[in-house]
Amino acid sequence: MATLLPPPNKRQRVAVAEKAREQQDVDTIPGDLGSVRIHFFDQSTGKPTGAPVAIPVADATVKNLELLLNTLQGNEATERVPYRFTFGADGKVIDITNDIYRALLKPGLKTTEDTITLQYTPQAIFRVRAVSRCSASIPGHGEAILATSFASSSSSRLATGSGDNTARIFDTDTGTPLHTLKGHTSWVLVASWSPDDATIATGSMDNTVRLWDPKTGQCLGQPLKGHTKWVNSLAWEPYHLRKEETTIRLASSSKDATVRIWDTVSKRIDIVLSGHKSSVSCVRWGGTGTIYTASHDKTIKLWDSTKGTLISTLSSHAHWVNHLALSTELVLRTAYHDHTGAIPSTDAKKLSKAKERFEKAATTNGQIAERLVTASDDFTIFLWSPSQSPTKPIARLLGHQKPVSHVTFSPSGQYIASASFDNHVKIWSAHDGSFIHTLRGHVGA
Repeated sequence: MATLLPPPNKRQRVAVAEKAREQQDVDTIPGDLGSVRIHFFDQSTGKPTGAPVAIPVADATVKNLELLLNTLQGNEATERVPYRFTFGADGKVIDITNDIYRALLKPGLKTTEDTITLQYTPQAIFRVRAVSRCSASIPGHGEAILATSFASSSSSRLATGSGDNTARIFDTDTGTPLHTLKGHTSWVLVASWSPDDATIATGSMDNTVRLWDPKTGQCLGQPLKGHTKWVNSLAWEPYHLRKEETTIRLASSSKDATVRIWDTVSKRIDIVLSGHKSSVSCVRWGGTGTIYTASHDKTIKLWDSTKGTLISTLSSHAHWVNHLALSTELVLRTAYHDHTGAIPSTDAKKLSKAKERFEKAATTNGQIAERLVTASDDFTIFLWSPSQSPTKPIARLLGHQKPVSHVTFSPSGQYIASASFDNHVKIWSAHDGSFIHTLRGHVGA
């Protein structure tokens, strides 16, 4: 007896119908539109690249625009860089996904008589394989894993914190455990590598922060004691802000409504940031020297990391603020490490490279502006740019149907991903907060 295939579900039927409609409604570019003048500008610096160039509308595709821009920059065929092109109109940013005709001319935003100004940003040149199955499963912990953190230098080492009161370091290349970090007396809630890759910090429900040597797995001195409740989040001072090697600072946030800045060399508290009225759920240390904290008192506070004084309070959320992320987190976390694996020979060169990487990532239109995104129990996400709008958000991102637990920027800083208790992950534009896509598939939060 032949096995009957089940009928397609609603999602499959909708996908088939959309594909058939796209195949029927093929939108071709008219061949009688002539040429259009395009002027390229570097989005990070705001400076033009070459003079305006006239190209046929029929040939103004993203692929051809990339080829033209690489030619203007003098890049050889083996050195060509993929680019993302955007057009700004009335405060909105429009992505050029296919060609100039569909993006600008057909909607009536521009005509062939205008000179179109396009901003470009380089895209990643790496090719990432789609994750279709589990490549490795590394045993070791006896309870649930509560925190993970990759090494600053590469993804070959991974630190994890668990409910079994230990942290572990794994070699992800070979799938083997390297060290077990024992010392905490309760759950390890957070783990973080220092930007120079020399130290791992862990925070626990035993109210302490511990520092570890990742090479030996040994604890570096006594635990850092001061919090009266468990530690929620950790943030290292950016490498390029260090004044000297004898002062390496770490910020920790806690359920006790405070943030403490530690001198990890002397193992003493440097500054205590007290101002929140409830648990501080997340802390981030920005590349301009500002510390950002999110709290269950519905606010986000900005602090001066040198003086310990409050700069401003952002209070647009209507419920707990669960998480926050910075657009420059990748370069702040990795400092002078990059994909080449080349490490500068001197401390001065390391600091210079770390500062150069940060400024390149944070610069937009010739100005350094870190962006901030926050997630809340009020089902919303807010996008902020404190340097441009000190107290008001740029955009309010709506779409999740339950509390939003986590947000993060893409490595390029162009996109935002959010995770919610509605079992969905959503992708947003980091320019204006516009919705892009929903990733479905999870059956639990």
